[in-house]
Amino acid sequence: MSTFGGLNTAFLGLTAARQGINLAGQNIANAGTEGYTRQRIEQSPIGAPSASGLTAPGVRPGQGVSVDGISRLGNSFLDAGVRSTAAQAGFTSIRSTELQRIEETLQEPGENGITTALQDFWGAWQGVSNHPGESAPAAVLLQAATTLAGKVSAGYRAIDAQWTQVRSEAAANTATVNDAAAQVAGYNATIRSVLAGGGSANELIDARNSAIETIAALAGGTVRENADGTADVLIGGNALVSGSSYRTLSLGGQTTITGAGTAVQVEWSDRPGNPAGLDGGRIAGAVSLLSPAAGGAGGAIAEAAASYDSFASELAAKVNAVHRTGQSTTGAANLDFFASAPGGSPAMSLRVVPRDAAGIATGAAVAGTLDGSVADSLAQLGTSATSPDKAWAAVVTGIGVLSRSAQQHEQLSAAASVSARGHRDSGASVSLDEENISLLTNQHAYQAAARVMTAVDEALDVLINRTGLVGR
Repeated sequence: MSTFGGLNTAFLGLTAARQGINLAGQNIANAGTEGYTRQRIEQSPIGAPSASGLTAPGVRPGQGVSVDGISRLGNSFLDAGVRSTAAQAGFTSIRSTELQRIEETLQEPGENGITTALQDFWGAWQGVSNHPGESAPAAVLLQAATTLAGKVSAGYRAIDAQWTQVRSEAAANTATVNDAAAQVAGYNATIRSVLAGGGSANELIDARNSAIETIAALAGGTVRENADGTADVLIGGNALVSGSSYRTLSLGGQTTITGAGTAVQVEWSDRPGNPAGLDGGRIAGAVSLLSPAAGGAGGAIAEAAASYDSFASELAAKVNAVHRTGQSTTGAANLDFFASAPGGSPAMSLRVVPRDAAGIATGAAVAGTLDGSVADSLAQLGTSATSPDKAWAAVVTGIGVLSRSAQQHEQLSAAASVSARGHRDSGASVSLDEENISLLTNQHAYQAAARVMTAVDEALDVLINRTGLVGR
């Protein structure tokens, strides 16, 4: 190998060390950047030239180092684990959050709950039974009944508003998925072009992965990597993103909790009515909550609304059944105490029929105006084995059990998601200690290569400018 060959070898080492220094600086600068995956220089030795008739035989040193590229230290299997656990965490998170909101709506136990209102209602009937026909006990009863009906109606309205809000959030998240799909398709086109031109697309791949994780957290899905550097995103086995093209989703079905039409579902925009079949995520969790009531097997929000309606109907039916057997102090008989608007929600429209003591049946029809036996029977209704109190307690217990179970699932899925991210980040995130070592290593390599170049330069100077000067 000639002296000039040694100069080229030192130059290649100098260039490789400089790129290593630059890349270490890039990693350090992005140590706190969300979604950034650390990178490393890929190097390989340049072997000695093969012997030929023009070169002397024997052992020859190599010709330096070749910088082959910049590798991205990501792991597709760990990335898939992060996406899968993110989808499950998104699904369980929204269910836990909304079931806790339903619990808060119940306000049980507490002085503002329906249980307390029921106790006040039955207690007021006891006061009327002791003083039938008097205005003061009747006013207390009517106030307690109005408060009870108001709490039932308010609870149903809160559930109705929650259903509408969850559906609106699901629609917004569906639009976010469409935006993320467009971004992934755009990144695919750019990455394919960059790689085909021999460039590095590491930062673009990081950005694309971030958009894909957004899709996974909202709608689940799987990823299929292609040989040209692009990545396809599949939802329910169908392509949401394929290369540089993508499809969009829409939220269809009923728009109100009591509305007609199909159940709320995510559909392909180009095929209305055809469900997309989500693999998890917040949208799938929201859709599961929005399903129509089905005797306990439907969506949690609709089932809670149905529970309010069932309770209101049972309360009105049992109170009215006893109330109709008696008469008021004015002789009026066959009177209803509660009523609801026909064809609508019994809970939403629950109201008190009597306006004063004349509309309240307190005694038996043949027992005289001072009889309070019917009012006493109504007061004891709250302690019976089939009382409305027990029906309401069953509603509260059922919702509490569902909420607790959802919270436990959320905790488990959140822990799994954190663990998956930890495993991925252990290999993909930037370690400042490691980058400082890399920086020092490349600095020393740079200095060594520079010293070799200086030594070769000095040797060449002697050979070219000073050889033969002795004896002149």
